[in-house]
Amino acid sequence: MNDDHEPLSARIPSDVEQPDKIMYGLTTRQLVILGAAALIAALVFVSLSPLLPVAATAGVCFPVVAAGFSMALGRRDGMGLDRFVLAAIDHLRRRRMLVAAPEEIPEVPAWCKVRGRMPGALRFPVHAVRQDGVMDLDGEGTAALVRAGTISFGLRTSAEQAALVGFFGRWLNSLESPVQILIRARPVDLSDLASRVAQAAPNLPHPALQQAAKDHAAHLDELGGSRTLLVREVLIVVRDRPAPGSGRKARTREASATLVARRANEAVRTLGGVGITAESLDADACVQVLSDAFSPGYERPAPPPDLDQPITAHPARGASV
Repeated sequence: MNDDHEPLSARIPSDVEQPDKIMYGLTTRQLVILGAAALIAALVFVSLSPLLPVAATAGVCFPVVAAGFSMALGRRDGMGLDRFVLAAIDHLRRRRMLVAAPEEIPEVPAWCKVRGRMPGALRFPVHAVRQDGVMDLDGEGTAALVRAGTISFGLRTSAEQAALVGFFGRWLNSLESPVQILIRARPVDLSDLASRVAQAAPNLPHPALQQAAKDHAAHLDELGGSRTLLVREVLIVVRDRPAPGSGRKARTREASATLVARRANEAVRTLGGVGITAESLDADACVQVLSDAFSPGYERPAPPPDLDQPITAHPARGASV
């Protein structure tokens, strides 16, 4: 990098949701856990000290104190150990087999002997999808999907790279609601695209174009048969979760949907200002994205080409092979 340009860096908060430190560098949750452990240990010590020697009583209290310190200060996979233990207990309580059951699964009659546990009902987080693409997450608020394209970062100059990094940092700092940036890849099948090109070749107006179309179809067949191809797309999930007790449920849901749709449109306009093609997905596109998420390893046909556009045009879908 040239010394004339500023370094490629932007100040972005590492953890905007980090809880505040109350005392001695500890959060409220940690202080409550330590206080509860100390209170339990004191009660055990007072109860057992008349019956046991001091050393034995201290040995009984030590596991309680150690467990309290571990729960308060320990971390696993970026999560507090107390929350990790609660999540593990919740996981053990859940049913291992889930089935699609809009109605509740009936209880087993008392006279029926069943080995193991009955399957549980699969609860999809998306309750409904509006026509404008806003997804109703029932009690978890609303969400919207934005499909974004990519830009060539490595081919830019140092000044342009610094401007892009600064823009991205400013956009992240301007966010006032949870946003997830998802980059996913799935297998793609080019056989359908190759057959479409081969069928359209005889209708081209010039023999040279017909031959070029046939060669391109043969190249697609060879490419699809010799390699595992992946289609990649960038999705931006914009969410909004109203605060509990903020009014009537229907009115709150409508206000949340309007807000998340506006934030999705703002993301599209903001990314368009730096040259990133983006679009807010409607209901059909959202349903397609959710359907693809259930079977990520399944090969799907490549997106159909637009025969009315030149072959050098970049698709607005944001997907590239």
